[in-house]
Amino acid sequence: MQSNDRYIRHEILEEIGPAGQRRISAASVLLVGCGALGSSQAQMLARAGVGRLRVVDRDLVEVTNLQRQILFDEEDAAALLPKAVAAQRKLSRINSEIEIDARVADVNAGNLESLLAGCDLVLDACDNLETRYLVNDACVKAGVPWVYGGVVGTSGMVMAVRPGDGPCLRCLFPELPPPGAVVSCEVVGVLNAAPVVIGALQAVEALKLIAGGARGSNGVLTLDLWRHSFQKVALARDERCPCCSQRRFEFLEAPRPELARTIGCDAVQLFPCGEDRPSLPALAERLAGQGRVTGNEHLLRFAAGQHTLQVFADGRVVVKGTDEVEVARQLCSRFLTAPHG
Repeated sequence: MQSNDRYIRHEILEEIGPAGQRRISAASVLLVGCGALGSSQAQMLARAGVGRLRVVDRDLVEVTNLQRQILFDEEDAAALLPKAVAAQRKLSRINSEIEIDARVADVNAGNLESLLAGCDLVLDACDNLETRYLVNDACVKAGVPWVYGGVVGTSGMVMAVRPGDGPCLRCLFPELPPPGAVVSCEVVGVLNAAPVVIGALQAVEALKLIAGGARGSNGVLTLDLWRHSFQKVALARDERCPCCSQRRFEFLEAPRPELARTIGCDAVQLFPCGEDRPSLPALAERLAGQGRVTGNEHLLRFAAGQHTLQVFADGRVVVKGTDEVEVARQLCSRFLTAPHG
């Protein structure tokens, strides 16, 4: 197939056309997270020919991901590949004509604005609400559109946010719910088709906005695949919204987050201290006599009894097997150079 025929099915599509496809090919998109939602979004945008995809994810591929994260396979899990790195390899084989910028990082208030720089649109594939509120702040502040998506169980929702032209996430959910108030996939599970459908719908909204032929959908689309229920809810901009109306970016401008915090069930992440970065080979050599050590140039995994310590090249440590911050700190103090916080 000739290169100029690659996107012909888009170019003859009335809603996109040749001009729209040129805009898609010139666009830069930030994908925040590359798990279940991100796997579907990334494939759709790569196949559509989005010129640059910046894929950011903090985690690695594990066997438990493969039930729903369609971009990855058993070889990725066995190799302990970070999701961003595995995604870059797969997407480059899908479309070698586009740029895939992989970042193994935890998205936070300190780095999000730099990750957003130069991007025309953001796709939400987060696994927590805090990061979504942060993305909302950053995008509204910068005037960059983004597409929210959420999935739990068999249901999900999608919302396109166009700063200055319609509501933002805080118009829909004014305040961040307290911990434990929102049910999660780790508690109730998730139908593997649900994030594929929601991710595809997010990709559609992204292409509408990028191609320029449509403003994106208004309001919020909710659906339940198991019950075959679809509903579109109109949503107006809240003139009292602290973010898009009052332009208070409370999540983006908040003090640095705790250096140690739980991330889902049975895991604690400890943030690096300062600019220090570990030497993974030296650490592997030191730990070799104390437990099973595996890894690669991106991370090291150390099994310590019922706990597992994952040390990333950027200095982050994820302790699996506990949701107690103090236990995680003690393990790091025992086996690693202890992160502070």
